[in-house]
Order: sequence, then C-alpha cells, then structure tokens
Amino acid sequence: MLLPLLVFVLGSIIVGGAAFALMPNRAIAIDRRLEELTSGRPKEEGDDRRSSDKMVAFFKRVGERAPRTTKELSQLRLRLVQAGYRRDEAMPIFFGIRILFALALFSLFASSLLLRPNMTLALGGLAIGYILPGMLLARMAKRRAHRIRLALADALDLLVVSVEAGLGLDQALTRVGSELAFAYPDLSDELRLVNLELRAGKARADALRNLGERTGVDDLASLVTMLIQTDKFGTSVAQALRVYSETLRTKRRQRAEEAAAKTGVKMVFPLVFCIFPAIWIVTIGPAAIKFMTVLFPLVEKM
Repeated sequence: MLLPLLVFVLGSIIVGGAAFALMPNRAIAIDRRLEELTSGRPKEEGDDRRSSDKMVAFFKRVGERAPRTTKELSQLRLRLVQAGYRRDEAMPIFFGIRILFALALFSLFASSLLLRPNMTLALGGLAIGYILPGMLLARMAKRRAHRIRLALADALDLLVVSVEAGLGLDQALTRVGSELAFAYPDLSDELRLVNLELRAGKARADALRNLGERTGVDDLASLVTMLIQTDKFGTSVAQALRVYSETLRTKRRQRAEEAAAKTGVKMVFPLVFCIFPAIWIVTIGPAAIKFMTVLFPLVEKM
C-alpha cells in the first residue's frame, strides 16, 4: 500500500519541480513585456528567428562542403524552384539536410539504440537517408505543380475578363495575380514574379518562358507559348485566351474521366488484400469450424 503512494508522491514532486524550473519568473516576464512595448517587437519572435537562423546557417555550412557536379546542381536548382524555394541558400541547406539525415540513419543503425549493430543495415540506412530528401522534394514540387494546374482555369477566366475590359496583358497578369492571392497563392506568387521581371526590364517573352520553366506545368507552358505567338503575330489576345480556356477545361474534364476510369483498377488491390480475406473468414469460417468439429470425431472413431 505504501509503495504506490510513495511512487505517486515522488512523481508529483519531480513534475512539480520541473514545471517550477521551466516556469518563467514574474519579474523577468514583466521586464520582457516592458522591452516588447519599448522596442516594438516581441522578444520571443526575435529569439525564435535567431534560433531558426542558426539552424539554417548550420545546414548551410554542412551543405556547402558537399561535393556536387554541374549537372546535379542545375537539376536540383530547377527542382527547388519548382517546389517554391528560390533563395540562394536553398541548395546548400538541402544538401546539409540530406547529409545530416543520411549520417543520422547510419549512426542509428550502426549503434545499439534500436537493434543489434549491423553494418549492412547501416549502409542501407545511409543510402535511404541520402535518397529520401530528394524524393520528398520531388513530391513537394509535384504537389505544387498540381495546385497551379488546378488554379489555371480560374486564372484564365479572370485573364479573359481583364483583357476584354481594356487592360493590357502585363496589367491583366498583375491584376489576376493580386486577385488570386488568397485562393491560389502559388500561381499568384508566380504571376507576381513575372510582373517583377517585366518591371526590371526583361522582355515579355523571356519572362513568360521563365514562368513556364519555374512551374513545370505543361498546361502553363502551352499557355506561355500561345501568348508569345500571339504577341509576335499581333493576333487578338482575348480571343486566343478564350479558345485556350475552353481547351483547358476540356482537358480537365478528360483528366477527371480518366481518373474515374482508373478507380476500378486501383480498387482491385485493396479489395483482394484487405476486404476479401475478411469476407472469406466471415462467410467460410463458421462452416469450416462446423465441418472440423463433425469430421474429426468420425476420423477418430475410424
């Protein structure tokens, strides 16, 4: 009777002491609040920002020392841009995360923390830790491209309305980007970059080509090609956009029908491996048990 009570009291003392040690002092909290009011920004945000900057700098230092080839750098840079990471330190940070994750898995499997030390398993963990960040980055880029592809039809409708209302193509792109900032932030960000490139003096054709390369969306690349040809030959932009919008909606409907047609084939594997065994046990199980209870006594008597 005394042992559980003693354990409860000891645990309560440990938890209370830890909470008291982690609880900020009232005087310190008052001083911090006064500093926030005088400086105009919360101290916690500055501390969190400094800690995150330190972590980013650490990954960057690790990634800058990694050996890289020119082809790998170009492909990775494009993949990072397609995933939405355009900062200059994005590539060294990615290499730092890849190296540290691979070393962490190698150390985990090479030590006796989880399993017995196994060098083959540790080398496998090293390879997985090096490949997995690239797979996650490709997945992020694919999901971002899918979001941009879904937003393209509404953006085209707004672009047609803006051009027919009398706006130029540059002003229409800027207007559509500002209108889509809440519903489709990825496409809005890309259109904002196009506007910045045009303001910096880059040619419209080059800015539109960069838009297609940054996103990696085939529909957007086709739209860029159509806009460049329209601008080159001087045809009606509104009419071309309207025709392309109808074509894009037809393609979206065909993709939806294709996905619906694939549903039956994709459901075969869950039905066979998950649902069918349960149905087999529920339907055949009682009859099999009854058959065994009747058959075994007869076999014993024989």
